[in-house]
Amino acid sequence: MTGRSAPVVLAPAVRGWLGLVAALAATVVVGLGVLYADESKPGTVDARIGAALEGVGPTWRHIALSVDFLGEPVGAAALVVAAVAGCLLLRRPRAAVLVVVGAGMTVGTATVLKPLVGRTIHGENLSYPSGHTAFATAFALVVALLVTGRLGLGRTAGTSVVLAAALVAGAAMGWAQVALGAHYPTDVLGGWCTALAVVPATAWLVDRMAGAGRWDHR
Repeated sequence: MTGRSAPVVLAPAVRGWLGLVAALAATVVVGLGVLYADESKPGTVDARIGAALEGVGPTWRHIALSVDFLGEPVGAAALVVAAVAGCLLLRRPRAAVLVVVGAGMTVGTATVLKPLVGRTIHGENLSYPSGHTAFATAFALVVALLVTGRLGLGRTAGTSVVLAAALVAGAAMGWAQVALGAHYPTDVLGGWCTALAVVPATAWLVDRMAGAGRWDHR
């Protein structure tokens, strides 16, 4: 215990831009939720994109299932445990907390929104927003925030790294969900935006609570 505070998870260099992104993402989540409330069929955009992505061959289906597994409870838990262990080894306690709380809050938000929106696929399966996509994006965001802080990246580079990580992870998981017929494309977009809205806000709260409570001093 040295009394020195652990590094923040939401670096000042990226805080402003990610705050703006979070606000825009939240608007998209709400807008899509209102637009597709209580729907049980794809929209025009969903139908076009779905037709292009669904029905992949055996090899691509296997890849899609592998990606999908990372959003399942066992796969997601393995990712979280590995990330927490890495954060602790790097002496980044706030990041370790954010891995758990950020992912949990994002998935929890998606879970709460599903019955509120009431959109279904394949019968009575609630589909909006995609929880798998939300988790994958949230996890990538947390890891990218850790990298950004660790490397001391500036505003432009840091924001680019964080958003690129979110885009790649969200696109990969989103593709898998649509290819497997588990979600409509707009469900995927909603899940992606859910993570973009929740994780920056959660990171800010973790920093505030850690600073106020001094529970991460070392």
